[in-house]
Amino acid sequence: MNNKIIVVGSMNMDMVVKTSHIPQPGETVLGGSFFMNPGGKGANQAVAVARLGGDVTFIGKIGDDIFGKQSSQLFDEEGVDTDGILSDRESPSGIALITVDEKGENSIVVAPGANAHLEPADVEKVMNNYANAKILLIQLEIPMRTVEFAARHARARGMQVILNPAPANALVPNVFHMVDIITPNVNEAEMLSGIRITDIPDARQAAESIHAQGVKHVIITLGDRGAALLEDGVFYHIPAPAVETVDSTAAGDVFNGALAVAVAEGKTLTDAIAFACRAASIAVTRMGAQSSIPFRNEVLLSSVK
Repeated sequence: MNNKIIVVGSMNMDMVVKTSHIPQPGETVLGGSFFMNPGGKGANQAVAVARLGGDVTFIGKIGDDIFGKQSSQLFDEEGVDTDGILSDRESPSGIALITVDEKGENSIVVAPGANAHLEPADVEKVMNNYANAKILLIQLEIPMRTVEFAARHARARGMQVILNPAPANALVPNVFHMVDIITPNVNEAEMLSGIRITDIPDARQAAESIHAQGVKHVIITLGDRGAALLEDGVFYHIPAPAVETVDSTAAGDVFNGALAVAVAEGKTLTDAIAFACRAASIAVTRMGAQSSIPFRNEVLLSSVK
């Protein structure tokens, strides 16, 4: 059975400082630890798919620099198909500046670099080599025109389209009718629906609003409260395991990668979300983006249930 997952998205080098609190405008926080870690929402999700047992090809663009070369090499080591990684000699690789506070919350600024130059023609050339792929997983750290093309191209070939609308972007409704599953977090769901989410009933109302705009299935990730699902008009709340959060960076990416793997394997959406919640719950107990992503056996054998 063909369970190929294509991830179209961004590759960044994350520069992370862990400190007591996230500084306010004009404030300097002295102290903390620093490290670099490969990241980018698309790259994180591709690595999550690979570690969790999925067959994944990544389509993205890097600069002709040390960061891009490191990211591509690490993909090879993770078992991600890198045939879709293109090099841009005019732009640097993307970077992200991340501050993580003592509670595990983060603040992120991204300089997209080559990610901003991933064009529809780039995606078409690679996707045509994988005509029988099962799932397309996309995010919004690449140009919207490329997101729209990828979704349309995948839908025309009978692929399921999963859209993680992050970072939040008001232009997402342009692609709603081409999306099978959308996975906003609370902030993104509030932007897309116009409904403030403070509890599970609010999440249901927001999901119904997003569904009414043309998306088939809506999953709203709720952090330590798990996820809300609206599937064929039926609402579900899937709780998350209780863990102590160290760093929430890439938790959403792990969720989306795990979800794609489970859906590709034919699991029901409720079972797929439960699997994704377990994977994300492990990730938040670790520092970093790709360094926090669990392997499949860790999720299956974990006491985090």
